[in-house]
Amino acid sequence: VQLQASGGGLVRPGGSLRLSCAASHTSLDYYVIGWFRQAPGKEPILVAVIRRGNLYYADSVKGRFTTSRDNAKNTVYLQMNSLKPEDTAVYHCAAARNTLIYSSLWNANEYEYWGQGTQVTVSS
Repeated sequence: VQLQASGGGLVRPGGSLRLSCAASHTSLDYYVIGWFRQAPGKEPILVAVIRRGNLYYADSVKGRFTTSRDNAKNTVYLQMNSLKPEDTAVYHCAAARNTLIYSSLWNANEYEYWGQGTQVTVSS
């Protein structure tokens, strides 16, 4: 599966962005799709994930970020509201097999396929 993330940009604190992750060569139905963010010099951290129709979020983004899937477009979205400067990072979407157990969802090493990332900068 090939993934392409888009939709990043510069936004003021309190603003919103919607990221898209478009997949090609296979249906996303077969995969867990995670959204990771990576600050310079840091490891990627999972912020949101769709697994078998269930949605999970990191505590740092609960109530502000929402992930969703459009099966017709084979695309996953990350709606980010009430953005904060600490949300600044490169955001990646990544895919893992649907057999991934819950405790492994948060481990970036479990995801086999990665998009190229899109920069999100939150600054006044």
